[in-house]
Amino acid sequence: MAVGKSTGDEVKIKDWMNSPVQTVKPRDSVAHARMLLERRRINQLPVVRDGVLIGIVTDRDLRNASPSAMEQAAVDLGQIPAALDPEKVAVETVMTEKVFSLGPEDTVEDAVRIMRRERFGAIPIVDHQRVVGILTRSDVLDAFMCLALGAQVPQDKET
Repeated sequence: MAVGKSTGDEVKIKDWMNSPVQTVKPRDSVAHARMLLERRRINQLPVVRDGVLIGIVTDRDLRNASPSAMEQAAVDLGQIPAALDPEKVAVETVMTEKVFSLGPEDTVEDAVRIMRRERFGAIPIVDHQRVVGILTRSDVLDAFMCLALGAQVPQDKET
């Protein structure tokens, strides 16, 4: 659900979001999503169908959907039958469907309020129903650090 619009000379999300954003499709496997998180060193993946945001999956969602080390060891030793194979579990079965999103012209302040209230690590950024970026806690910290120090937008965040 898109939330609030801002006006004036406020700090805009578009100046701090990560873009392009790595996404997954609902039928992608949990194993594939987990590999992307590890390879890209990220914690959230927007789930899209034809470019439209339909959910989000986090590292915690994927950990909870995978067998623990103890379970896997017991399977390997033949002590218990194999649990669900992460290669065969679709992301859509573990994703969160109720997703808050903001637009690139919304403010970082809008994002902070939602992230604190809802305890989110990131918010997908949507423009014309398409995922165009993601704003993470780290991005918010970068923004506030630059503002506190009177610095400009870092080069890697310029649009």
